[in-house]
Amino acid sequence: MREKRRLVAPAASARTTKASIEPLRTGYALIVDGHVKATFAAKASALEAGTQLKNRFPRVKIYDAENKLSEVVEIALA
Repeated sequence: MREKRRLVAPAASARTTKASIEPLRTGYALIVDGHVKATFAAKASALEAGTQLKNRFPRVKIYDAENKLSEVVEIALA
């Protein structure tokens, strides 16, 4: 009779395909099209980066981790 092959679990040192992401507890996150792109300690820095990206991407948000709120980045029309 033929033996079934067993799957061997990968070693702990094996390369993983997903990055381990810890939940953001403090600071601000820059979210572009639903994906976290960068984190910042200050809101002013996050808004500055968000307004620069707003010209290229329509859906840009700033997420406040402490208050668990997000706000849409708007650009001023001249």
